[in-house]
Amino acid sequence: MSLEHLPESVRRRIEITPAAGTRERIVDITTIGRQTGRPRRIEIFFYRAAGNTYLCSGAGGGATSWYANLLAEPSFIFHLKNGVTADLPAHAAPVVDPTERQTVLSAIVDDLNQPHDPGTIRPTRLEDWADSRLMRIDFDGPPPPH
Repeated sequence: MSLEHLPESVRRRIEITPAAGTRERIVDITTIGRQTGRPRRIEIFFYRAAGNTYLCSGAGGGATSWYANLLAEPSFIFHLKNGVTADLPAHAAPVVDPTERQTVLSAIVDDLNQPHDPGTIRPTRLEDWADSRLMRIDFDGPPPPH
């Protein structure tokens, strides 16, 4: 879904570019625990690729509770912080299409290999991200008029 329904300050905060610093990439998400049914809030990096927003487990692709929770219940809250504060209802969809995965993971790796903060580069390789858990985020539209 397009970000057009969001306030401009929120939209700009989500539409990060490779020039964004590490701090600008950090959000919290609140998922519903697949076993407990309770809200679970964690801090996580988000990424932009091909005009979409993604959550990714990072290199290695080990088991992650947030990913399993979103598979069981795709509705969650995307919490912006660090400059612009907003709690955005959203839905997640796993990225399983090999072409889309390759495109998005390539963009993430290219992005990570940029100097985000003065004097820092964390070299990373695409093959290290092959098994990463990857979710595409769609932000819910505005509520219907009363």
